[in-house]
Amino acid sequence: MNDHLYQRTNEYDGALATNKVLRNTYFLLALTLLWSAVVAGTAMVLNLPRVHWIVMLVGFYGLLFLTEKNRNNTLGLGLTFVFTGFLGYTLGPILNMYVGAGLGHIIAPALGGTALTFLACSAYALTTKRDLSFLNGMLLAGFIAILVMVLANLFFKMPMISLAISGMFVLFSSAAILLTTQNIVRGGETSYISATITLYVSIYNLFLSLLQILGIMNSND
Repeated sequence: MNDHLYQRTNEYDGALATNKVLRNTYFLLALTLLWSAVVAGTAMVLNLPRVHWIVMLVGFYGLLFLTEKNRNNTLGLGLTFVFTGFLGYTLGPILNMYVGAGLGHIIAPALGGTALTFLACSAYALTTKRDLSFLNGMLLAGFIAILVMVLANLFFKMPMISLAISGMFVLFSSAAILLTTQNIVRGGETSYISATITLYVSIYNLFLSLLQILGIMNSND
């Protein structure tokens, strides 16, 4: 009987820990999305320049590494806002580019599509009993496929390749949201900072991909 009670206590404690990670993740994600939107809006109003691709790569992977390294302390929490603020800044000039090209009307649908996709994926991952761990292999295969197509597009620069890359990014990001959310629910992810960063990057890529898809579809070129 004591063993049974001990097992039930452990299960209860595990459920509490999981709920705490999930709650903290969604709360921090909401704050970082709001912060990122404020930074992006400021960059748009001030018409700030686009970030050079080298600065973008160094900033993205450097901050990502530092944040992940400090995932279990307060420094990691501060770096989370630095990281998401940096990506928010990169959005400002991109959005201004679409507005300047007369495609400002596609921003709202891209935001709506991003929100609906995130909510749908999260709801499914939170309620399904199906094991989604098979998505790990699909994510690896998808990453390799995207990398190959990006390299190919550097030479050919064809709209259809860009459209295909964006479509694959939508699938890739959706799979990452599904897998990350279920990992939290099942206790596989114990750091709300890491979970927030993964979900934020997935949402960021999802939004940019939908924006590019709508941009290509509405382009007169």
